[in-house]
Amino acid sequence: MGGGGSTRRVTFEADENENITVVKGVRLSDSLIDRMKEPSSPSGRSPRSSGAVNNEELKKRIAEELALERARRDSEAQKRRWFGKLLERERISSNEHLTRAILRERAATEEERQKAQRFARQLEEKDRELKKHDAYYKEQLARLEERVKPF
Repeated sequence: MGGGGSTRRVTFEADENENITVVKGVRLSDSLIDRMKEPSSPSGRSPRSSGAVNNEELKKRIAEELALERARRDSEAQKRRWFGKLLERERISSNEHLTRAILRERAATEEERQKAQRFARQLEEKDRELKKHDAYYKEQLARLEERVKPF
């Protein structure tokens, strides 16, 4: 962008009221036209002293203003691209952090689930063991009661 010279030609003409008309779709603001009408030298000589010099001077000013405008647009476009890249990097970084957090939570949830299953198995084992002890002691109590009956 802007590296090579433009081959586009801009033609213009001055009408009776000293207004500038630019052809081929290039628009000039009133403030730009006013700046171009101002004298370029500090001597204060009128820019309309001669038609040929004025025409060349206006062409030069227009070219300068167009180059400045093109440079400003290029700079703004570069800033937008840079901010776009920066925002994309931030989005990717945020997504990576979010993905890592989700994976950590899933791992923690799976670990808790496995721990709960392990505790449930241990509880069932203890319950079976208690039932065995209960049956054993009931059997021992019944034997003792049988022995004590004759007395």
